[in-house]
Amino acid sequence: MDESLRQSVALLAIAITVSIAARQFRLPYTVGLVIVGAGLTLSKPDFGLHLTHDLIFDLILPPLLFDAAISISWRELRRDFFPIAVLATLGTVIAAGVVAGGMIWLLGWPASSALVFGVLIAATDPVAIIAMFKDNKLKGRLCLLVESESLLNDGAAAVLFVLALAWTQSAGHQPGLDTVATLARIVLGGVTIGAAFGGAAILVAKRTTEHLIEAALSTVAAYGSFLAAEYFDVSGVLATVTAGLTIGNLDLLSVNEESYLSLKGREFVSSFWEFAAFLANSIVFLLIGVDVAAMPFEAYGPGVLLTSVALVLVARGLVVYPLSFLFHRSRWAISLREQHVLWWGGLRGALGLALALSLPATLPLRHEIVVVTFGVVAFSIVVQGLTMPFLLRRLGFLANGAKNSPF
Repeated sequence: MDESLRQSVALLAIAITVSIAARQFRLPYTVGLVIVGAGLTLSKPDFGLHLTHDLIFDLILPPLLFDAAISISWRELRRDFFPIAVLATLGTVIAAGVVAGGMIWLLGWPASSALVFGVLIAATDPVAIIAMFKDNKLKGRLCLLVESESLLNDGAAAVLFVLALAWTQSAGHQPGLDTVATLARIVLGGVTIGAAFGGAAILVAKRTTEHLIEAALSTVAAYGSFLAAEYFDVSGVLATVTAGLTIGNLDLLSVNEESYLSLKGREFVSSFWEFAAFLANSIVFLLIGVDVAAMPFEAYGPGVLLTSVALVLVARGLVVYPLSFLFHRSRWAISLREQHVLWWGGLRGALGLALALSLPATLPLRHEIVVVTFGVVAFSIVVQGLTMPFLLRRLGFLANGAKNSPF
């Protein structure tokens, strides 16, 4: 316990140092964390802490999902819900299919391994982009599209991952009706649990004006909904997102004077989850760097990694541009500038790694899937993350000379 505590404090100290340095050098904070984490591993063989499925699912994901969800206004989301839902659901299926087909055709992977990898790598995690928007006070439709599509995309990818893994473990003989029933149970179960936890937290908060208790209730809603959903084998991602949307829209983002939370509580809860997300991001991106540097990429050669990265980028492009074209003559039209940001800003991150690390040892090419996933995530964070400020400036979303976000 003492050693774990020392390692955690050391991680936080490193994160603070990197944050300050990133601002000075105008670099995205998450990229700096990954690079520093890799440097720590290269200078010291074993840093001590490593990413695991349980660490990401039980500690990292709930605050990241909840913090993003409580800031999304249902009033704004409702206006663009149709194109966002299409990108996040049909888009996830298309991306997974393109990547899986490419891995089978180009690299000769077995169908089971290719399908599982295609699904898990379809989960986007544009943390760097969203935080860059916040730091530069960018608001409006582009922010909503990026953040909302990512949240729903994560939920869709997590659900499809369960189905894909079940299919591979049943040798591809799972009946169609059973698949539909499983899908409905996972989705509806996660949403129901999330709404129940979010609603219960608000009702209990109505009986107190103590901001610390109100923050504690939101913590129970975020983590409790996730853990309860996972316990009942439904979607923890959808549960926490639903709990966050419920609390955010029924209270934190409410325009009414009357609120279930006290004024101090609303301010404190928002700041609390912003800080919690900062801690979670600091841990996960540092450890991504630590584990990426330790991955045996040389055992598989550059061809596998470059092919995987190219397939992921092509798949994302085949999602964003054709599906956006469906709405080009409607009130939901997505401009070409926004499409470019959605494509290049579709970074991969914590959820994809957690799903890869949860794969059973019996799955063919399990270790190769984990290594390739780390490679794709590292590329997206470092290369796409570093070049996004330049792209945003070229597209006119950021003024020349605007300060980059620490994220």
